[in-house]
Amino acid sequence: MSEIYFDNGATTRALPQVREIMDEVLEKEYGNPSSMHMKGFDAEKYVNHAKEIIAKSLKVDPKEIYFTSGGTEANNLALIGTAFANKRERKHIITSCIEHASVYNPLSFLEDEGFEVTYLPVDEHGIVDLEALKKALRKDTLMVSIMCVNNEIGAIEPVEEIGKIVKSFDPKIVFHTDCIQAYGKLNCYPKKWKADMISVSGHKIHGPKGIGFIYIKNGTKIKPIIWGGNQQKGMRSGTENVPGIAGLGKAAELIYENHEEKIAHIREIKDHFIKRVMEEIPDVKDNSGDAPHVASISFLGVRSEVLLHALEEREIYVSAGSACSSNKPEVSGTLKGIGLTKEYYESTLRFSFSIFNTVEEADICVEALKELLPMLRRFTRR
Repeated sequence: MSEIYFDNGATTRALPQVREIMDEVLEKEYGNPSSMHMKGFDAEKYVNHAKEIIAKSLKVDPKEIYFTSGGTEANNLALIGTAFANKRERKHIITSCIEHASVYNPLSFLEDEGFEVTYLPVDEHGIVDLEALKKALRKDTLMVSIMCVNNEIGAIEPVEEIGKIVKSFDPKIVFHTDCIQAYGKLNCYPKKWKADMISVSGHKIHGPKGIGFIYIKNGTKIKPIIWGGNQQKGMRSGTENVPGIAGLGKAAELIYENHEEKIAHIREIKDHFIKRVMEEIPDVKDNSGDAPHVASISFLGVRSEVLLHALEEREIYVSAGSACSSNKPEVSGTLKGIGLTKEYYESTLRFSFSIFNTVEEADICVEALKELLPMLRRFTRR
């Protein structure tokens, strides 16, 4: 049996066309885009073309796209850059209790710097409490940062409604949404959502690792967090990663080609997998949200890391949570946030699917689970 990779929420395999354009840049168009000669000009073309592709997918101006080293840097820039640019006027930030570590940890840093952060609760499906949001908004609220799609369970947040609530209360409040698990799976339109900033990572959409982007609405008050040679209008200094940017642009272009068909394929795999697990395996709980690519299942009676490694021995690769936090199992804020008790959140696996996966692979995974779980549960009870 060849390997089955169901950990696409952690990273994805690069598309062949992405590898090809990166090779082209590395071998032939290796100039520095800031150089004044033709090699620099040729390299800059790739940067500008990628901006145009991404901006078109978002329905925004290419001048509002800035490249980063990935989603973590994009989230850090959005949060810390906005906070420091506005600290004399406002110091209150609102977020949810199920955000990714690349949002939580910058906010923890900002709390140490004197900012106040309100963490909104979610319901049992992982959806942010909008009434709690309305009550949390204040005159000194600087920013609201709420993810679009949760990385662990696939809950889709009502970002358009959140944007309306925030801007109706005070148009000066900055609205940021982490779209790292949303871009490429959903249509992401920041202007429709009234979002001032969104963050995206390349390796979640079959692009390269080490590259991402942030959309920053023109006129948003924000300071850079990386200083240097004033590349990207001074917002993100450092020589642009042209091969990575070219690869990201190609991935963004391809992921939205025949998009509905791609998403229907991924959703078919997810729905088929969940249906078989729930009907054929006892003592399981489905925690999955509406995102097309993420299934979160609790398998009572066996610890998640034990089941993960048992599947790994059969070359089936899944996740026991967010791979971006660390490779050490930790208590999931998301699973606790949706009200799971310890016996459930310690036995939860995430299965995340991509365009490369098949229904047949889902069937093989289900059969492996049916074979492994009785044995592992007996062993656990001893």
